[in-house]
Amino acid sequence: MNGFIYLASPYSHPDLAVRVARFNAACKAAAQLMLAGAVVFCPIAHSHPISTWMRDDEQSHGMWMKQDIPLLARASGLAVLQIDGWLESRGVQEEIEYALANAIPVKYVRP
Repeated sequence: MNGFIYLASPYSHPDLAVRVARFNAACKAAAQLMLAGAVVFCPIAHSHPISTWMRDDEQSHGMWMKQDIPLLARASGLAVLQIDGWLESRGVQEEIEYALANAIPVKYVRP
């Protein structure tokens, strides 16, 4: 994939330590893609620090997808980070469905 890649990865989990581990895995994968020459947008790297400024009741799946889907719509490709939880992640699955429905190439990457 060349151009702007959207890196999807799971994030939500009741345990903060799991969310932080997923954030770190997403940042590492984004760095590796960037070092390989890709231009990358990593919504978890962007949103995790922002989420710390919001109460839990101010955040919802729909609110985050409203932020993410317009960016995915402009991407030339979707990279899906296959870390623990990616298959169960509602957001990741919606991002894959959106990409496939809109002819955005999907690539699966392992950590």
